[in-house]
Amino acid sequence: MLATQEAGNVTGQTTSLTRMPIALDQTRREWELGHRRFQQKVREPARGEAWLEELEAVTAALRRRVGQSFTLAELADAYASAEVWSREAVEETEPASGWPRRLSTVTDAAFHLYSRGAVDYEP
Repeated sequence: MLATQEAGNVTGQTTSLTRMPIALDQTRREWELGHRRFQQKVREPARGEAWLEELEAVTAALRRRVGQSFTLAELADAYASAEVWSREAVEETEPASGWPRRLSTVTDAAFHLYSRGAVDYEP
């Protein structure tokens, strides 16, 4: 989840919430680690296909949510609610048994891969 910091105006009143860059970096790191776990699991012959199908479902749902032109901050905003909609997307595919245990890793992998298309993406 992204950390936020309240910004005050000259009178000391809170005016808005501003994203802290460190939070985005931490979120991107979560995505990267999830992608690494995903890569290891997808190599298992018995379950690799299930992992890939679930990744496709989450990626399609992500594409519908953020579109094809987006920033990393917009992607991180979608991540904040991803637990709910990624679960719904995978449920619709009639997933293989054990899918709830894989969902977090699959979701992180989808976000990691999709983040490469952000207009402000930097490795």
